Amino acid sequence: MKEEVLNVQLRKFLKNVGVTSQREIEKAVRDALTEGTIDGTETLEANVTLEISQVGLKHTIAGKIALTD
Repeated sequence: MKEEVLNVQLRKFLKNVGVTSQREIEKAVRDALTEGTIDGTETLEANVTLEISQVGLKHTIAGKIALTD
């Protein structure tokens, strides 16, 4: 294994995950606001699970996304 190659590939993967996730969350929040499911003052509970079965990795990250200050 080449550490530099792994590092570059991880950065590419994580950039894609971050950009795609942000777009999907923004779309879901806008849709929920339009549908009246939320009013825009909530703090949303969020979970992300990263899984790489070939190396036995399953890691969940939990957090909150506030829609107002």
